[in-house]
Amino acid sequence: MNDKKTILVVDDTPENIQVLTAALGSLYRVKAATSGEKALKICAGDPMPDLVLLDVLMPEMDGYEVCRRLKSDARTAPIPVVFVTTITDPNEEAKGISLGAVDYISKPIDPAAVLARVASLV
Repeated sequence: MNDKKTILVVDDTPENIQVLTAALGSLYRVKAATSGEKALKICAGDPMPDLVLLDVLMPEMDGYEVCRRLKSDARTAPIPVVFVTTITDPNEEAKGISLGAVDYISKPIDPAAVLARVASLV
């Protein structure tokens, strides 16, 4: 049996997904979604991810809306959400935390820092 935790990486830029997958893939099962809708479907599936790394700036449905929907559903609300974004405005970070995110990681990512933060949450 594979007891690796599952991390869902949500980003509309495939290169960003590749960077996070490279950083996390040896220790975690990594799933990817390039849209908010796909992320919500994966989170509602079985097995649910143990953690979501979520880009804020995405077309159609931004990361804030994805987080809001995850947290408003009793089944997916317990999944920790970490925003991964280029946004550096402290007000935007506060908005993300107020929506239920547990952390905020700035891009470009530092793989060692991402591993440490993920390990502390799953």
